[in-house]
Amino acid sequence: MAAVTSAETNPQPRVYFQTPPGTDESEIPVRKQGRVTVKYDRKELRKRLNLEEWIVDQLTDLYDCEEEAIPELEIDVDELLDMPSDKERASRVKDLLVDCYKPTDDFVSELLEKVRGMQKLNTPPKKGELTP
Repeated sequence: MAAVTSAETNPQPRVYFQTPPGTDESEIPVRKQGRVTVKYDRKELRKRLNLEEWIVDQLTDLYDCEEEAIPELEIDVDELLDMPSDKERASRVKDLLVDCYKPTDDFVSELLEKVRGMQKLNTPPKKGELTP
């Protein structure tokens, strides 16, 4: 409930927020934080973020430009994780980098090394859903 002071006692009106009468302070729900880290493992999110930052840094070096000037290409880590072999992953990344004039072999091999052992960031099933 809000209480407003009158203009006669104070030239500036003020609003005060109070707990409604008859409500115990302990009954007020506390907002939970970190919804994303509940759905996904915080460690995996951190690994993914670090990998994506590394990819951007490497692409700026390969294309010899600022981050904003990197050609439109998307290296989808989940797509790479879906592929059955490193050979297919390497082929996919090399196809994406076809217009890069610098050698890409070192980047591709480092990327595959970093991707190895990562988990896909699938949306976990909602309560009551069955997993396949």
